[in-house]
Amino acid sequence: MIDTPKIVQTSVQPTAVIRITVPRAEIMKVMGPGRQELMATLAAQDIAPAGAWFTRHLKMHPDTFDFELGVPVNKLVAAAGRVTNGRLPAATVARTIYHGPYEGLESAWGEFDAWIVAQGRTPGPSLWETYLAGPETNPSPDNWRTELIRPLI
Repeated sequence: MIDTPKIVQTSVQPTAVIRITVPRAEIMKVMGPGRQELMATLAAQDIAPAGAWFTRHLKMHPDTFDFELGVPVNKLVAAAGRVTNGRLPAATVARTIYHGPYEGLESAWGEFDAWIVAQGRTPGPSLWETYLAGPETNPSPDNWRTELIRPLI
């Protein structure tokens, strides 16, 4: 389900983001349109993504997703509509790759968090997922890859 996790140090990464807060049941309704809006804004400003798109979950509530949908950039974006500048933090993080459909992410996070605790570490309150390969690159969910990143306390 997940590759062997690693603990690494990340550097600050500038990003272009859209902040979204929605009921959990609506996340699949907002992801596609949000990603399209983000990429259209970057294209209009002649800014190329510097990596794969991601979601950074800022607050974890049982009934609500409060997150940033974003993409790394090497050039700051001029705020437009919901798109603003952001950043992924410099932090000590645990990182792994999940292989499979998005419906399996909840289980993958459970396995990943259990690994973190087994290492004697404490997961931080936020997390992010980087979508390395998904339906836009391959129709088979068996070939989808999502990087799971959890800052450590």
